[in-house]
Amino acid sequence: MNICVFLSAADLDERYTRPAREFGELIGKGGHTLVWGGSDSGLMKVVADGVQEAGGRLVGVSVEFLSAVARPGADEMVVAADLAERKRLLLEKADAVVIMVGGTGTLDEATEILELKKHGRTAKPVVLLNTAGFYDGLEQQFRRMEAEGFLPRPLSELMYFADGPAAALAHLEESLAAG
Repeated sequence: MNICVFLSAADLDERYTRPAREFGELIGKGGHTLVWGGSDSGLMKVVADGVQEAGGRLVGVSVEFLSAVARPGADEMVVAADLAERKRLLLEKADAVVIMVGGTGTLDEATEILELKKHGRTAKPVVLLNTAGFYDGLEQQFRRMEAEGFLPRPLSELMYFADGPAAALAHLEESLAAG
């Protein structure tokens, strides 16, 4: 399975790096491929290290203005012209999506896949990995959107909220086996 992971390239605290590394190791041990932003820094590096060290494949999609920090030694690295093309390529190459901790870029990528799902343009499973309660507020906001009629489909059809790496991967594997 090609698993697209949206996450930060920032250097972060152990409470975020440890679960990211664990998720990367689970991807690699499961024989899966990481499809990610291609950066060799911060949390992006941590998850890629975990995947590669556990025997998984790395497919990066960088962007021209960030190509200097692209990971050397990835199995495949594509350099997109801009962020819009990068998102499109990441989603094209993925069978499933996991949203990990991140900033505005991660939120942009997350809302893109959720809009595509909302409108029936993709059926790829989406997991929000809520490491250390990072997305508690966002989950509350999504639940409010659902309760107040802002979502035309049940939230459970758009995304799955996982508290840990093992639950995230298990959900993806079950979703793809069922569908």
